[in-house]
Parts: sequence; structure tokens; C-alpha cells
Amino acid sequence: MKILYNDGRVEECPKDMEEHVIRHSCAHMLAQAVKRLYPQAHFAYGPATETGFYYDMEFPEGVKISEDDLPALEAEMKKISKENLKVETFELPRAQAIAFLEERGEKFKVEHIGDFPEDTRLTFYKQGEYVDMCTGPHVCYTKMAKAFKLTGVSGAYWKANSDNEMLTRISGVAFVTKEELAEHERLMAEAEKRDHRKIGREMDLFMVNEAGPGFPFWLPNGMRIRNALMNYWQEMQEKFGYEQIQTPVILSRKLWETSGHWDHYKENMYTTKIDEEDFAIKPMNCPGACLVYMNKPRSYRDLPLKLAEAGLDHRHELKGTLHGLFRVREFTQDDAHLFIRPDQICDEVAEVTHLITAYYKQFGFPYKVELSTRPENSMGSDEDWKTAEDGLRNALETMGLEYTINEGDGAFYGPKIDFHLKDCLGRTWQCGTIQLDFQFPHNFNLEYVDKDGQKKRPIMIHRAGFGSFERFIGMLIEQYEGKFPVWLAPLQVKVLPVSEKTRAYARELTQKLRDLKIRVKLDDRDEKIGYKIREARSIDRVPYMLIVGEQEAQAGNISVRDRTNTTKQYAFDDFVALLQAQISSRQDNQED
Repeated sequence: MKILYNDGRVEECPKDMEEHVIRHSCAHMLAQAVKRLYPQAHFAYGPATETGFYYDMEFPEGVKISEDDLPALEAEMKKISKENLKVETFELPRAQAIAFLEERGEKFKVEHIGDFPEDTRLTFYKQGEYVDMCTGPHVCYTKMAKAFKLTGVSGAYWKANSDNEMLTRISGVAFVTKEELAEHERLMAEAEKRDHRKIGREMDLFMVNEAGPGFPFWLPNGMRIRNALMNYWQEMQEKFGYEQIQTPVILSRKLWETSGHWDHYKENMYTTKIDEEDFAIKPMNCPGACLVYMNKPRSYRDLPLKLAEAGLDHRHELKGTLHGLFRVREFTQDDAHLFIRPDQICDEVAEVTHLITAYYKQFGFPYKVELSTRPENSMGSDEDWKTAEDGLRNALETMGLEYTINEGDGAFYGPKIDFHLKDCLGRTWQCGTIQLDFQFPHNFNLEYVDKDGQKKRPIMIHRAGFGSFERFIGMLIEQYEGKFPVWLAPLQVKVLPVSEKTRAYARELTQKLRDLKIRVKLDDRDEKIGYKIREARSIDRVPYMLIVGEQEAQAGNISVRDRTNTTKQYAFDDFVALLQAQISSRQDNQED
């Protein structure tokens, strides 16, 4: 595939650039289609993204674009592709570029030029009647971009500033081949089937409400999953030697000034006044952990001090970015902060890595590991950075973990290891992280008395495994399609009496299971047994159904149906033993 650079060169496209060029070209084709159908539209930004493309635009007053309009726009894009328009590029001096765009009514593009230095080269791409200011590169002919699909309409502020105009963002996906697009559409159909918001509604796991946008409401079934996951989390903290703490949700402005959040993160924080003083609802837990460390003098013998916290955090996210449990304004962070000596870096990082990878193996998530090294705007001595990077590298190599280097992408306060999970739909999520931090101990003047009697500064490790419980549960809902392992299922057993005659025995079984701390529900409605079974299997997605007929009631045994539609007869105690074994081992022995 040949592409056109903005200096007029036509060259073979590098393989690793093909998708980007196709997607960028599709953004221009989208804008051209919009201009044909809505001549008075004005255009802002239209970049390629990692998974597709979008264009932000302003439509004439009274015109409101919805997803119902996408088929017409997509059809016009296909027409532009078939027209096989030649793509050309040219350059204009700054003043001429401004005049050219003003003549075309492109007010956002004119304003955008004001952000550029005076000597910036202003290049344009033209295809047919459509011209756009762009740095390229692009395909040479529009027929080269033909595997695309428009996917959605949303709002976006001009320059991502909520004080500016709200624009319409039209998004799409594009691929080099139609086969890749077909595979993407297959995955999207699977994603729709597994969508955690849809399954969450069906199974009564959580809800959202305009009374609190971005603040999830956990329903009883969702709380059962959350509590089961929290019990697992607490057991793992105990196993790996963590002390659990809980720090306040609201803390003084002075604390956030010390941590640096007030100056660098305030726009994402919710603030309030108490006794005429400024306070903030915490967006993260690290400053509170530092106060716990400072609560009393520390000796080198106290280190490592490992403090785990399931901390309730709040961060302001733009309303248009909120998405089920994946992007929220209130979340519980699986968090921990370790205070260590320099000689403990390798051992403690290795142990934290063992903990995080144990999480992912438990739930079957494949993952990749990335080591991010010192950025240009770092602080701290060369010696500290070398010690920290060597410690992280040695820990990974001692464990035999494969990893890639992300050069210069560490935090300003220290290098880090990130864990990137791949979910059932092939999406990648950065959940786990191990960050070495020299800055917080310095800001908070943290100290310990070393064996030589001198005061030293500890190193701080920030550690997360799940990330947020909300997002991780959302991932689990989609991973299992709501068919959770027995230990995690909101309902582990549903008891289904066949008729009025067997309800007494069904109630007796339900109570026995409840006494054994099995999550069980009795469905004694006056419905046909087939209806109850279908609902328990497809809506509740319950691992086991106890079908209680007259034969079972008379014999004093149970008929157990699982999610594979296999039915077996059990003595009650034998079934309980099977169930408890699956729960205690945290394994799912069923094939769904």
C-alpha cells in the first residue's frame, strides 16, 4: 500500500503504519461525507486512534445527529471510496492558510492555527471537493480505504475544555482488509452479548441513576459478588503479610498540597469546606498511608511495613466518558503501600509480583509485563534511579517473567512495572502496577532509624492488583458472561419445587443450605417448572438448580441440574460436599 506524505513523497507504507493511515484517511472521508450531507457543518479535530477514528464537528442550529443518521453517512463514505478520488497535498504560509480556512468557514481550524508557533509548516490534503488541514500521511486514492464502519455518536468539548462549545463526535473503526473488519464485527457482536451493563441489569447486580451519575448502586446480587471478591482479597493480604488499614474519605487541603495533588490534580478532585477550611474527597489513598506511617517512630526493624487498603476514592470524570463499571466517579481501589529500605527492593518487588500474578491466574486473565524507566522530568539522584531500576529488573528476571521495556515512561518519582491484562474480547487493560516512589517519602519527610542510629528515608512502593473493584468486577462479568464460578456466583443454588405438594420439602432444603452459608434462593412461584428452569439458567445464570418433585420428596434425596443441562440424583450430604469443595477451592468444575 502506497501512501502520500505531506511533502509530496509517495512511498510504500510501513506495515506498522498501515492501520493508522487507513483510519486517518477514513476520518477525512467521514468529514467529506458530512460536508456533502450537511454543507454548513464546521470541523474541529479528526484523528486516528488506536482502534479507529473520530471527527468532532459542529452542526447547524436545529440539526441533531444521532446513531440513526450513521447509515446514511456510512453510505456516502462508501460512495467516496468507490469514486476513487485522488488525494493531493499542498502547503500554505500561515497568513494564507488562515485566509483560506476563513473563506471556507472553518472557524475551529482557524483557532487551532493560533496554537501553532509562527514558523509551523501548514499542510493540507485534498480529495475531490474536500480539503482539510493535516500533517498526514494519507492513502493516495480513496478506494484504498474501504473496510470501515461508523460506530457511534457522542458529545465532546472543543479542545476537551468544558468551558468551550459542545461538539458532536462521530466515531468509527477501520481496517486494512474487509476480513479484519468482519472479525471486528464478530467481536463486537460477542461484546454486545457479554456487555456487563446488559448482564448487570438482567442479573440485578448494579444500577446507575441520574441522581448520582458515575456513582454505581450495588444491588443485593452484586453485593454478593463484591463480598466474595473482597473475602478473597482479604485472604490474599493475610497470606502475603499485609496489615489492613482504612483512611478517611475527606482530608484537609494541607495534606493534598503536601502530596502535590492540590496543584496538579485539583480539576479531578471534589472539594468542600469544613469549619471554613478547604477539604478534598480523596482521589487516591497514598497520602493517608503516609500519615499512618508517620503515626509513630519507625525503626529499620519495622521495615518492610506493608499497608493494604480497599480505599473508597472519588475522581471527577466527564459525564460523556462514564461507562457502566468501567469508568466511574466513585470506586474502591485495591491498594497497598509498602515502606521499605533500599536493600529490600528486589525481594519485595518479587513478592508483590507473585501476589498480582496470582490474582490473574485465579481468574484466567493472560497478561503482559512492562517495565517503564526514568523519564526526562524525573526527580531524585542518578544513584537512586539506578538502584530502583536494577531492583525492578532483577525481581522480574529472578522470577523468570518475560517483560518489555517502555523507555522513559516511568513516573516522575520512580520507575514502575505495569501489568496489562487481555480480556475475553481481546481488549487490553492496565490493572496491576508496582511503582517505586522517592517523592512521597521526601514530601512527607518520612524517616526510620537505621541500625547505625542514623535517620534514613524509606522508599515507598505503590501497589495495585485488581485496580478498582468496580472495573475488575465489570471485567469478570464479561469474562464469565454472568456464569460465575460457584464461589463467586451471586446465587449458588436455586431450589425449584415442581408443585404445591413439594414446597415444604423445598423450603426445608433451602433452609439447610442457608444454614451452611450457601447462597440459595427458593422459587416457589406458581409457574411451570420449565419456565423456572429457563429463568434460573438464562437470567440468574445459577450454577445449580435443585428440581424438587414428588419422587425426590418421598425418597429424601435431590435432583440437581447444572448449567450444562446435565441432571443427576444426589444424596443431600453428597451434593453439599461437592458444592463446598468447589467453593473452598475457588474453582469452577462446570463446562458452560
